[in-house]
This record gives sequence, C-alpha cells and structure tokens, in this order.
Amino acid sequence: MINKNMNKKKLEIFELKSRFIFLIFSLIIFRIGSFIPIPGINIFNLKKLFEKQKGTIIEIFNIFSGGGLSRASIFSLGIMPYISASIIIQLLSLTISYFSDLKKEGEYGKRKLNNYTSYMTLIIAIFQSIFFIISINNINFIKNLVIKSGLYFYITTIISLVSGTMFLMWLGEKITERGIGNGISTIIFAGIAAEIPKNIFNNIKYINIINMILLSIIIFFIIYFVVFIEYGQRRIFVSYAQNKKSHRFYSIKNTHLPLKINIAGVIPAIFASSIILFITTIISWLKNFIFLDFLNIFLIYLKPNKILYIFLYIFFVIFFSFFYTKLIFSSRETADNLKKSGVFIPGIRPGEKTAKYLNLIINRLTFFGAIYIIFICLIPELIKNIINIPFFFGGTSLLIVVVTIIDYLNQINTLLISNKYESILKKANINFKK
Repeated sequence: MINKNMNKKKLEIFELKSRFIFLIFSLIIFRIGSFIPIPGINIFNLKKLFEKQKGTIIEIFNIFSGGGLSRASIFSLGIMPYISASIIIQLLSLTISYFSDLKKEGEYGKRKLNNYTSYMTLIIAIFQSIFFIISINNINFIKNLVIKSGLYFYITTIISLVSGTMFLMWLGEKITERGIGNGISTIIFAGIAAEIPKNIFNNIKYINIINMILLSIIIFFIIYFVVFIEYGQRRIFVSYAQNKKSHRFYSIKNTHLPLKINIAGVIPAIFASSIILFITTIISWLKNFIFLDFLNIFLIYLKPNKILYIFLYIFFVIFFSFFYTKLIFSSRETADNLKKSGVFIPGIRPGEKTAKYLNLIINRLTFFGAIYIIFICLIPELIKNIINIPFFFGGTSLLIVVVTIIDYLNQINTLLISNKYESILKKANINFKK
C-alpha cells in the first residue's frame, strides 16, 4: 500500500515536472527569438529612436514584446495581432449568427473559430508588418536606420515579422496544452518580466533611499490589493433538497455558489491596450498618406499620460469587462442548470427570476472589477505625477504579472487535486478519462 502511494506521488511529481520543463523550454525559445534581428536594420540607430519614444504607446508595445521591438527582432509584433484577432472573432460571434452557431457546436465549432482566429491573426500581422516598414522608411530624424531599402528588404521583413507572430501563437497554444497556465498570458508575462531588471537599472539612479523605501511600500500594497481582489469571492447561498431513505422525507442542504469579484481577470487590460495600439497603428499609417495636422495632434494626445489615452483606456476596460464576462458566464444558462439540479436561491423563484437575480449580481461585480482594473492600471501614472517617483513598469504590466503568477499557483493546485481524484476513481473501478 505504501509503495502504491509512493508511485502515485512520483507520477504526480513527474507530470508537474514535465510541464515545468516544457514551460521553461518554451520561454527560453521565446527569449532567444526576441534577440534574432530582422535583416537590413541598424540596431544601434533603432535604440536611439526608442530613447525618443519614451512615454508613448510604442514603449508599452515594446514592453509587451519583451523588448523585441526595440531590437527589431522577428518577434517585434509580439502576440498582439493574435489578441486583436481574438477580439474581432469574439465580437463577430455576438453579432453574426454563423459565428454564434459555431460556438454552440462543441469541439468542432471551437476548432473552426480557432482557425478563423488564426487567419485573422495572419491578416493583421501582415498589415502591421507593412506599417512597420513604412514607419521605418519615413523616419527622417534618425539617419541610416535601414541599411539598404528595397524589394528584398520589404519581403524579408514581412516574412520575418509574420512568421514570428504565427510561431508565438502556436507556442502559446502549446504552453496552454502541455505547460502551465494560459499560453498567451505567459508570453506577455515573460516579455514584461524580462524588462523589469533593465527598467530598475535605468531608473535606480533617479531614486534615493527614501524614495526607494516609499516606492517599495507602494508596490507591496498594490500587489497585496491585487491578490486580495483576485482571491475574493461573492458567495450566493443556495439550497437543494436531499432525499432520505423514504421518499416521503426531504432535508434541505445549504451551500453556496462562488463568484469571483474580478470575473474577467486581466483580459480587459490586455484587450484595451491592444485596441489602443491598433488605433495608433492605423492613425500613424494614415498620416503618411493623408497629411492632416489633426492626426498628429491625435497621436500626441494618445500618449499614456494624456487625457485622451486615459479616457479611451477607461472606456475599453469597462467595455471589455462586461463583454468578456458575458462570454464566459451566462446567467440564463446557470439558472437553468440550477433548476435542473433541484438547486434554488432562498427567496428567489427558479428560472427567470433566478437568471435576473444572477445577472444583477454579475453586473455589479463586473462594474466593480472594471473600476479595480482601471485603478491598478492607472495608479503608476498618478505616482509619477504626484510624488515625482519613476515607476519601473506600468499598472497594466503589474496586473498581468501578479494575475499570471496567481493562475500558475491555481493550476498547479488543480493538477495535484485532479491526480488525487483520478486515483480515487481508479480505486472505485470507475473509468477516468482526461
């Protein structure tokens, strides 16, 4: 009996270890790829360009790509085209009946939607790579940025950037399948985490001991607040009838339905940043063909510390909080499942009344979650402006890092628990399939 338990523990450790090894190996590949440059670009002159782009949306995009954009690597576009494609497909699934029907067709529909997302990613990646070439060629204040422009440079750059994005999309799917955590969030997390030491080194000279202590306290409380909210739950008490030996007697058993305070997680912050970046890309591309002054003014006010950026960010975070919550949680479906299971909320009639009650609670939680994301993502800008202390990375980056680590811990715990349940089911001679 002892030997059997030891063997089960060894299997659990082996599976967890294999997932960790695959995750680490994937991240090493990602980091190596972020240092492989596109042929034909002067990297040293490109660094001068990014020094002049501090405080703009380009800097945020560079952080998300793990510094790949500043090095003109094959992973310069990062995973953002895939995120933009996911947003478009999900919006289409709410507005076009064909896509909404695919969502209801189970595994087949999921594969078809994933294929459409891949095609859309390819189109957006091609569009952004063309914009990248146009922008590089039209920069006049940095000389010799492109070593030799021409058709060969255009073709190699587009192929390199598009291939890099498609590879990252594939790598993210494999991490989700064979690694730990969500693959796309992991790639973004790796890019942000890789830039933290560099940002600390660049800003350490501006901070004295008192400011360092103050900044450490602020960061500690922000992280504590994020962890507190992410683990927070709104418990809805429910009851269900339990049969006794005789059909004439019933007992009411009480339990609760747990709902996360921040149901949408970090997705609204990522989607909001991605959409603003997409808007900036389109405007920057248009201004090369349509010489209008208001486009330049629009780009100036789209910097992270400007009012237009803040307004758009708040709008998109609230929109995607409600949008994504509706995608992953259906009040009507939950109410129907509770009714079929003989579960009811005390004082609320099953069916339509329960759906309305759940919808009311979800809307309140989603609004609170959106305000929480906005607060965490914009507070670094307030710190910079109020107490004049440089913050190492933005609030969006901080939120992604903390939430991703929490997801890792939760999935590790889930893997260990599922292995224990699997052994219990095997003891009971019940077929268990993953």
